[in-house]
Amino acid sequence: MRNRANVFLAAAFIICMIPAAALALSPYSEDFEGLNQSDTGALGAAGWLVFGNVFGSDGAYWYGYGVFPAPNDGGGFCQIALGEGGAGQGAQVMVVFSDYNNADHGNGATIEALVFQEHLIGPGDVGETWIFEFDAKRGNLEGATTAAAFIKTLDPNNGYAQTNYFPIDMTTASTSWTGYAIAITITPDLDGQLLQTGFSSRATNYEGSGVFYDNLEFYNN
Repeated sequence: MRNRANVFLAAAFIICMIPAAALALSPYSEDFEGLNQSDTGALGAAGWLVFGNVFGSDGAYWYGYGVFPAPNDGGGFCQIALGEGGAGQGAQVMVVFSDYNNADHGNGATIEALVFQEHLIGPGDVGETWIFEFDAKRGNLEGATTAAAFIKTLDPNNGYAQTNYFPIDMTTASTSWTGYAIAITITPDLDGQLLQTGFSSRATNYEGSGVFYDNLEFYNN
């Protein structure tokens, strides 16, 4: 199993090979219609990543695992779902849920599943405001399960410490499709940091945790 440090040591080497002008945020959009729903690697190939955090029943941090390409097999983290879209979502959407492959669900642990796209902030991004828009509807959240959408930034020069976290609580999201947006303004201290846009789920005891997402847009306002 690769850990986060190993992944980003390799990433840092690659970054050093890229001209400084190429280090900048890039807009993206995703409606999942162009992805092969039966391909277990479809989400990973589209740039989606996952990471898991595990907490004891007392809230103590146990361990983390990842970063891995996002799976599309229904066992953990996320999957391309059929038949859940409304008139504005089309045939395919993404559902985010807990990592049910982690047996610590049965040991009373809370599994936090993170599903995200990752971007590198460059000097040319300073002063810009970037917006993450998406449609969502609540699925089968049960018991103590919680869910969120977020923009966050991480500092690779400080142990990947989280420097910003802008969440939207999706735990009580409507069961009808609704549009949401999160914004971040890039300040000078964020140059060279990582920016993640994505979704999280926290669940225990194999409780239901699905939230559906579609029509994702990340752009500079």
